Formats: sequence, C-alpha cells, structure tokens
Amino acid sequence: MPVYALTIFTGAFLLFLVQPLIAKYILPWFGGAPSVWTTCMLFFQLLLLGGYAYAHFLARWFKPRTQAIIHLVLVAAALALLPIIPSDSWKPSDGSDPTLRILGLLLVSIGMPYFVLAATSPLLQHWFSRTHPGVSPFRLYALSNVGSVLALLSFPVYFETHFTRTQSARLWGWALAAYAAGCIFCALKLWRAGKGAGKKSEIQKTETSTPDSPPSFVNRILWLLLPACASTLLLATTNMVCQEVAVIPFLWILPLTLYLLSFIICFDSPRWYGRFPFGLALILAIGGISWMVFEGIAASLYLQLFVYSGGLFICCMVCHGELYRLRPDPRHLTGFYLMIAAGGALGGIFVAVIAPLIFNNYYELQWGLLICGALFLIILARAWKTGDEKPRQKKRAEKVRWSRRLVLAGGPLCLVALGVAFWL
Repeated sequence: MPVYALTIFTGAFLLFLVQPLIAKYILPWFGGAPSVWTTCMLFFQLLLLGGYAYAHFLARWFKPRTQAIIHLVLVAAALALLPIIPSDSWKPSDGSDPTLRILGLLLVSIGMPYFVLAATSPLLQHWFSRTHPGVSPFRLYALSNVGSVLALLSFPVYFETHFTRTQSARLWGWALAAYAAGCIFCALKLWRAGKGAGKKSEIQKTETSTPDSPPSFVNRILWLLLPACASTLLLATTNMVCQEVAVIPFLWILPLTLYLLSFIICFDSPRWYGRFPFGLALILAIGGISWMVFEGIAASLYLQLFVYSGGLFICCMVCHGELYRLRPDPRHLTGFYLMIAAGGALGGIFVAVIAPLIFNNYYELQWGLLICGALFLIILARAWKTGDEKPRQKKRAEKVRWSRRLVLAGGPLCLVALGVAFWL
C-alpha cells in the first residue's frame, strides 16, 4: 500500500500545484479578473473529467497488463512535453473575450501532464483493489485530497516566495519524473497480480453500501448532482467573494481548500459526517449566506469571509458526506469517480458558461444554495421512505423522528432560498 499511497499523493500534489503555478503566468496577461480564474477552473474540471473517463475506460475494457502498458506510455508522453512554461505568443493582442485563448493556452501548455495526473487517483485505486482484495481503497481518495490541499497551501507560502516562476516550473517537471517512477512500481505490482486474470475478474467485496447489487439509477444520479452542487457553490462563492471583497489569489485558494478539505474529511471515515448535526448546520449556512448576499458590501470584510467560507464548507460537507454514504462496491469504483468528476465539470460549466448567458446578475450562489437544500431534503425523504439506515432496530425510530424534524425545518428554508434566488 505505501507505493500506491505515495504515488497517488504525489500525483494529487502536482495536479493542484500546477494550477496556481500556471495561473501566475497567465493572470497578468489577461487582467486578473475573477472570470479568468473561473475559466481556468473550468479547464481543470473538464480535463479532470477526461482523466477519470480514461481511467474508467481503461479499467473496464482492458486487462491489467494492458492497462499498465497504456498508462506508462501516456506518462512517458507527459514527460516528453516538459517544461510546462507557456509561450508568450498566447498573450492577448486585443480586448476580445479571452476564454477560448485561455483554454487553448492551458491545453497546449499543461494538457497532457494534467490529463495523466488527473487519472491517477481512480486508476491507481482500481489497481490497488486488484492487488489488495478485501481492503477498502476509498481512504486513498482522502489521501489524494490531502496532497491537493498541501499543494494549494504550499505554493503561496513556500514556492512563490523561494523560487521564480521558471524555477518552480522546472522543479515541477522533476517531481513529475519522480511520480513516473512511482507509476512504474505500481504497474509492476499490477503486472504480477494480473497473471492469469481475465478482463472482467471480480474484485472481492469490501465494506460498502450495496455489496451484492449494482448501484441504482437514483444513486447514480445523486453521484452526479451532489458534486455538481458542491462545484457550483465553490465557483459561485469564489466569484461572490472576489466581487464583494477583493480580487487576490488568496481568495481563490481559500474556497478551493475548504472544498477539498470536505472531501478529505468525508472520505477518510464515515464517523466524521453525521446527517443530523450537519443538517442543522446546513440550515444555518443557507440562512447566513442568504443574509450576507442581501447585506452585500455593508458587512465587514472579515464577516463576509467567515460567512461565505463557513457556509461553503458546510454545504460541501453535506454534499460530499452524502456522496460517501452512497459509495459503491470497488467493482464500480471508476464509474463512481467518473460521475463525481462529471458533476464537478457540470457545476463549472453552469457557473462559467451557462449562468452568464441566462442571468443578468450573479445569481449562481442563490441557485446553488437552493439546489443544495433541495438535494438534502430529497435524500432525507428517500431515507425516510426506504429506511436505508437501520443497523440497529432501536435507533431506527429515533432517526425517523430526527428526519421529520429536519424536513420540517429545512423545507421552509428552501422556500426562503428560492425567494432570495429570484428577488436579489
């Protein structure tokens, strides 16, 4: 397990270290507006979706040894495209919409390395499941998000203060070579474990929510909608904070760090997320953010940061906590992560592309709050109806009572959020 853990951690660290690094190159070129960072986030989410789709396709249709060969070839291609320093030819020459230029710049500069790194967590977790049957791989996803958070925090604190942009880019390239070495070791383990295995050999079951049956259609839809809601709130909160407070890199990194932290906590262990306490917190978060949107710049800077950041974290905890409750058997692991990535990309598309076309103001945050509350009520109603939480018969009645209370408290609040969404 240490080889898989270290490789996944390194891949996630590099994946999120390159985001502020490349942003430091291009933000001065395009004016540093919030829309530039939103476009960058859209690119990262779409390419993350591509990496997860590649991992799912590879795990589903190819034998283990073939998977190892294909992935190592792509890793070698990523190394061949170093360094990741963007060319000055991408600098804008006029005042036209820079979205397509930014997307093209990112694709050419970091497209292949980012794609390979994006596939690391789901693919190597799948490999781990094959080489370590009976051991849950989901904590490795929490570990990958630890690497992501450390990358985001270490860039402004260490890399930005001790190295130039060029030096950081070259160090990143050497770290990618170390990551490639880890991939080789993991591929060798898979190669040995794959001897005599068929394309669709079953993985032994681990502790999961539904070990004996495939995920239901409703579960798959929730796999998509819950991360889409969290992604929408992440980008909408970032836009709102930058609009109301200031356009500085810290205010882009803080929401993303809280978003990733919720993944770490929820996927580390089921004991960290409780539906009742976080349901109450969600009510306070939706109400607090709705009030802050109404107050606007009349509120102090620190109060705005506290309310927006705290509210985002609670909403993401609810979305990702419920997502973890719906985790499938590891046989469906790559499909599960593919839907998570698709949801993240869907949220990014809504905020960066759709919302500016259909709204005449910043309404993304209000809609994100409304959807978050509605999804939580749907999950409560579903649990109430199906009785999906009954490990002990004595506790079932108490959980039903708390579910009813949350429905009664949360229903009117969702109506309030709906009113805020259309009124402001």
